[in-house]
Amino acid sequence: MCYHAFNGAFRHYVCVGCRLSFKGGTLSARRTCPECRGELAFAGYDFAAPRRRDVRAWSVVAAVLAEGLTYDHRPGCGCTHLPSFRPRTRAQLRARQRAARATGLPLAVTLARRDPATPELRDETPPAAAP
Repeated sequence: MCYHAFNGAFRHYVCVGCRLSFKGGTLSARRTCPECRGELAFAGYDFAAPRRRDVRAWSVVAAVLAEGLTYDHRPGCGCTHLPSFRPRTRAQLRARQRAARATGLPLAVTLARRDPATPELRDETPPAAAP
């Protein structure tokens, strides 16, 4: 059984503009930022927020979330899968953007790879809808 499937306490929501991160349960209907009143984005169950003053790290978070990926170690409820990779630095992000342009693959696929040029068996596709 997947622990995340039954425990909503580990859902992380972020406001990239304000660089804020919140944990929310499944019953929490309010998902707006207290500073800008904008809607919070679902970042996944295993999101580790960078420091608020680290603008470069938050720009990488914004790029990952814009591609429809989340920070889940196991995509969906597949507990038998290996942990997923997400870039943490701008250099890693740029390398994956170059690989996406060179191979013609979607950026979401190359962002999920440990090595941007090497195909993996578990290349992910972005989820259809976030909870």
